[in-house]
Amino acid sequence: MDGSQDPQLHSLDARSLRGLAHPLRMRLLNALRHGGPATASQLAAKLGESSGATSYHLRQLAAHGFVEDAPERGKGRERWWRAVHRGVLFDGTLLEDRDPEVRGAADLYLHEAANTHTREVATWLGTRHDWSEQWRRSSDMSDWTLSLTPELARELGEKMYELIESYRSLALDEGTPDVEQVRIHTHVIPTRTD
Repeated sequence: MDGSQDPQLHSLDARSLRGLAHPLRMRLLNALRHGGPATASQLAAKLGESSGATSYHLRQLAAHGFVEDAPERGKGRERWWRAVHRGVLFDGTLLEDRDPEVRGAADLYLHEAANTHTREVATWLGTRHDWSEQWRRSSDMSDWTLSLTPELARELGEKMYELIESYRSLALDEGTPDVEQVRIHTHVIPTRTD
């Protein structure tokens, strides 16, 4: 989907993809995007990693422009990090790059994104009883099968993206009653019937 005009989205190129395509780096970046600024130690505790590993990978993410210091949060020697962008745009041509290292990083990135979606759905299923009845009724796990051409599949994806973006403009304040972050996963993928 085309969000290339949105400064809050980072378009992945071969260099930045190499800097991001690591399972822990992707988890760190997601944690900062969804949970806000944090220290390497806080992220280590949240993700079950060592603070040495999180510190190293945060520095790598910073070197590639995905995270930056959040000095207004730090006290003393404590270093806080925040995400620079709210999301990334993946260019499918990276999967066809001449460099096998780029193709491998692109493949790893997509597999880790799918793993993240699976973890988020599994977490919802395991904790749905902790949410109000209103939130349980508002959640959705649906799937459909349509017969489309590649052009129509792309159009469908673009329309879904536009619809989701229209809700972003509502920008409800975190203090509004019943406001929660909502994760939306979209997958438009071809399948075979045999």
